[in-house]
Amino acid sequence: MSAPAPSSFVREVRPPGALVIEIEGVTKLYQMGEETIRALRGVALKIRRNEYLAIMGPSGSGKSTLMNMLGCLDTPTAGRYEFTGKSVAEMDDDELADIRNREIGFVFQTFNLLPRSTALHNVELPLIYAGVGRAERLARAQEALENVGLGDRVHHRPNELSGGQRQRVAIARALVTRPSIILADEPTGNLDSKTGVEIMALFEQLYAQGNSLIVVTHEEDIARHARRIVRLRDGLIESDAPAN
Repeated sequence: MSAPAPSSFVREVRPPGALVIEIEGVTKLYQMGEETIRALRGVALKIRRNEYLAIMGPSGSGKSTLMNMLGCLDTPTAGRYEFTGKSVAEMDDDELADIRNREIGFVFQTFNLLPRSTALHNVELPLIYAGVGRAERLARAQEALENVGLGDRVHHRPNELSGGQRQRVAIARALVTRPSIILADEPTGNLDSKTGVEIMALFEQLYAQGNSLIVVTHEEDIARHARRIVRLRDGLIESDAPAN
């Protein structure tokens, strides 16, 4: 299935569903020598299913810290974070790992693919960690790759794929666990502009199919693909509004 051309986008805005993420009064402090860095300063945010959200901000605004917090890769110094109604602070390491593996699909700027493994094996990895049987995980990995237009590249290794195809493999890996949210960090940062447009067209397609997306970016044209833009500055939410 190939991604639609950007001109064919229909900017559907679907009604938000159940609350997935709620953070309130979240702060994050880092100690660097004798200096205390306040990366987040009392952030409050709600994210529901069926949302397509962009998080923007200049370098040092706190967007990377917020992304790590939302992805359960880091914990707040203070404040409340609930994921599907459960307090993240009360979860043990196994529960947090389970959320990262099953509920959040990560897409990284650098793809993070195993270089000696095929596309199919890279995509099935989260299902191996989740204990899914071999027949089911191979079928789901194949389906995820077909969903991003790579059904004919399942046995190719990353060095046999273009940058855009590698990012599609990474997106298929994020999709394969059928997560509550796909969290993408600068998903077009290592791609040329034409390939970046194709990846954002694919995200549009995924949103239309019912996926919930959070894209962290510093690029205005990438953020405008979302339906809602949260702008950070100096560790605070400067604005939270529908995208134009």
